[in-house]
Amino acid sequence: MQQGSGFLTPRQRRLAWLGFLLAAVQAPVAARFASDDSWLFSLCVALMVATVIIADDAGRRRPADATPVE
Repeated sequence: MQQGSGFLTPRQRRLAWLGFLLAAVQAPVAARFASDDSWLFSLCVALMVATVIIADDAGRRRPADATPVE
């Protein structure tokens, strides 16, 4: 049984993880030093990137011969 392939290439996947980690670390640092709520933007970006990584994981774990669910 072969595994399916995700929509991200290995390089894109590494960059997505790097972007997620940088945004996730930057949010609490910005919350500590900024007087406004601009740190929420970093949190939203980190959550969106995490969603893309999770969707790619789901595509990779699906068997290659499985039919897509609509």
